[in-house]
Amino acid sequence: MVALDEDALICDLAETYGIYNYRALPLRTVATLCIGLSVNSRIRMRQAGLETSFDTYLLAQAVDVLNVLCWMKTKDGEKGRNRPFMISDKLKSKKPVEDTGRFADADDFEAFRARFFKPEKEGE
Repeated sequence: MVALDEDALICDLAETYGIYNYRALPLRTVATLCIGLSVNSRIRMRQAGLETSFDTYLLAQAVDVLNVLCWMKTKDGEKGRNRPFMISDKLKSKKPVEDTGRFADADDFEAFRARFFKPEKEGE
């Protein structure tokens, strides 16, 4: 979460728990508190690639599906013309979510670690 958007995480920790300096706490405590952040927290929305709350996004999805179902019953829908625009597409983040270095399993992590900490050869 820190690598993704530290400012959003700081705001969420301050708003939710009143913590203004998370670095002063033990890492395990901060990790536990981060897990407890709501789905609508800034950092969780950033992880999901949303610009608005998850509830609002789900409502937009419901409206989009209803619009498409109604459109399909029209002459334009039968011919595939003038499809309605998707509100939910407007609520998605324009910025791509960066890969924060997740690993599929312990072997994947160990392979990355071996490459990262590969000993340097002399003369390089």
